[in-house]
Amino acid sequence: MRILVTGGVRSGKSTHAEALLGDEPATYVAPGPSPDVETDPDWAARIDAHRVRRPGSWTTLETQDLASAIGDAHVPVLVDCLGTWLTAVVDAAEAWEQDSDDVLGLVLARVDEVVEALAACEQDVVLVTNEVGLGVVPEHRSGRLFRDLLGTVNQRVAAACDEVHLVVAGRVLRL
Repeated sequence: MRILVTGGVRSGKSTHAEALLGDEPATYVAPGPSPDVETDPDWAARIDAHRVRRPGSWTTLETQDLASAIGDAHVPVLVDCLGTWLTAVVDAAEAWEQDSDDVLGLVLARVDEVVEALAACEQDVVLVTNEVGLGVVPEHRSGRLFRDLLGTVNQRVAAACDEVHLVVAGRVLRL
């Protein structure tokens, strides 16, 4: 089972993704840098709330290397979320100010690694992402770049999945 769960901010997509894997052992992959309580206390509190509600049988892996996290899996995997991963990839490459085509090439190379890992993985994998068509994206260069890149990431990952679930106001539409 490969499922991409998408929706707007606070749509219930993470809750739905967690329910898909149930209480059995799983690996929760947090694909970006952990928020610093001092620099972003609201985000850190939100992450802590997510940790508390996950089953005790789950382990948490914080990594930007999604391909390895999926490829090395011995239990089902939940990746939450691709938008955070994308931001971390572009940040690590210090690429926000680069030419859009150069950044796209960098991101697509990493997406290809994830798609290959998905195809080879014997475990269930659920990936969570923001649907950029439903979210507010700042109208400046970095905002447009993020929207365009995440839209491309979502399309490539969706093509590698068995199902896509759109979550709006806690309601799920299987596409």
